[in-house]
Amino acid sequence: MSSNSTVPPPNLMSLAVLILNWNRAEDSIHCVHSVQDWLQPEGTIWVIDNNSTPEDRAKLQQNLSGEVTFIFSDTNLGFAGGNNLGLQAALTAGYEAILLLNNDARVEGTAVSQLLNLLQNQPSLGMVGPELWDGNQMLSAGGGDIGLTINTHLQEPLAVGEVRQVAYVPGTCILIRAAVLPQTGLLDEAYFFGGEIADLCARAQRVGYQTAVLGGTRAQHQVERSANQRHHLHIYYVLRNRFLYVQKFHARQRLNLFVYWSLTSGRIWLEAVMQRNWPRARAVALAVWDGWNGRFGGQNARVTRGQLP
Repeated sequence: MSSNSTVPPPNLMSLAVLILNWNRAEDSIHCVHSVQDWLQPEGTIWVIDNNSTPEDRAKLQQNLSGEVTFIFSDTNLGFAGGNNLGLQAALTAGYEAILLLNNDARVEGTAVSQLLNLLQNQPSLGMVGPELWDGNQMLSAGGGDIGLTINTHLQEPLAVGEVRQVAYVPGTCILIRAAVLPQTGLLDEAYFFGGEIADLCARAQRVGYQTAVLGGTRAQHQVERSANQRHHLHIYYVLRNRFLYVQKFHARQRLNLFVYWSLTSGRIWLEAVMQRNWPRARAVALAVWDGWNGRFGGQNARVTRGQLP
């Protein structure tokens, strides 16, 4: 076994790993195998399938039966709802730490070991994460307040071992102290996709827990591949969910920030119109309409008119 895949020492917090699948069985299978390189025998991998096609589910079962614990949902519950099934299962099983890991992301055992050690030794931390990279390009070292700006990812390099407190850690790879969740509740399913992790970190802060990124730890994420599959659904949820976050965490500035997000969305809509990207323009317009009118939750079929990517 390579040094990069070093198994976390057994005296660290017990760990559950959650991998969410939606019609991406091949990615999920490879992700599971990468985790198995370093996960302790007492750890558990949950693969939560978010109502994928029968063919995709069959591939998961054929390749991973006996290696993981499956949770199958009969509806697409989004990132929030799908992961909530796994979070509840991990809490019921008594795990002390829970790692959410995108199926197109990879993290080494050494990084997980360091994150677990940080979480264990600093009780004030509720969530921790690594730096997020795509090859040699840093994507994120945590994020700022998503209610105030559209580009919240922090990209200033951290020194090895440096602990940086942030507003949130991307849900691509985040380690959660299980004891936080009974105090905060699970992910808010009104977001469906995008913003729910920032929301959870904000609620954790309200009950006394901080969120941090640990310098020198890395996860790799294939952004281009992921973005291609998001289609124009991504921009819809990114914009619409800003209205939900503002409503929950910036109530006193609600009107001003609703106007700000409407104007920001308007610029994106105009760009889409000039490019004759009508599906994107429609998604942006719906995001603003739904944000003002409080229409949250999953809207995939409505945004895409049933033509899912």
